[in-house]
Amino acid sequence: MAKQAALLKKFKDEPRRMTSDEKNKLITEYSPLIKFIAQKIASRLPANIEIDDLISSGVIGLMDAIDKFDPTRDNKFKTYAEFRIRGAILDELRSQDWVPRSIRDKSKILDKTIVQLETELGRSATDEEVAQALNMSVDEYHDLLNQVRPVSLLSIDEAQTFSTTDKKSILNLLEGCKLNNPYNQLNLKLIKNFLTTAIEDLPERQRLVLSLYYYEDLNLKEIGRVLRVTESRVSQLHAQAVSRLRNKLNAAIGGGELDMT
Repeated sequence: MAKQAALLKKFKDEPRRMTSDEKNKLITEYSPLIKFIAQKIASRLPANIEIDDLISSGVIGLMDAIDKFDPTRDNKFKTYAEFRIRGAILDELRSQDWVPRSIRDKSKILDKTIVQLETELGRSATDEEVAQALNMSVDEYHDLLNQVRPVSLLSIDEAQTFSTTDKKSILNLLEGCKLNNPYNQLNLKLIKNFLTTAIEDLPERQRLVLSLYYYEDLNLKEIGRVLRVTESRVSQLHAQAVSRLRNKLNAAIGGGELDMT
């Protein structure tokens, strides 16, 4: 850690003068982070996606982070590196068109059905209710969730409700902003508060899956052991939660509840 801190200190003092050897040392220091992020993303992808390809893209993302990190921003290098690594991996996946159009279409139908159903019910719909609305059995509905789960990785660019301004505003907030910009800080607070409320409205098991996956850094198999369910069922719960949150965020921005202009 001391060696890593020294490299980053020199990077802050001379952000554009790092040697190739120094960059390679930083890449070595952060290689476990690249592998960790790649494995988490791979757990929600079809089996034909090679994790080594994701790791290679992550290395490119880390190199990009080293070149573009601005030490005057109020964020840590590790946070910025995670953002760039994840972004580079997702960019590579999009370039491969890794989600078939048929799966994307099924995901849109599922999202639309859930939105309509929960609007009518005024609460979260159960598996049985969603399955009935889709004219399928509960088992078929669970199978559908497993098929569309990779779509939970869709980027903001593919959200149909967002305007170009919305997308740029959200991306700027995700990338980090200076504390002395009260407008950006207010928007970030609004989004956090909205998502907090939306997560609290999710069914208990879906909330727990999100907490264990994103905050405790457990993988799907480990979460399955905690909940005493199969890894496939955890995947279904994750897909349901992400779908509901995505729909609520789309509706809030489209309806003006969140003003991103």
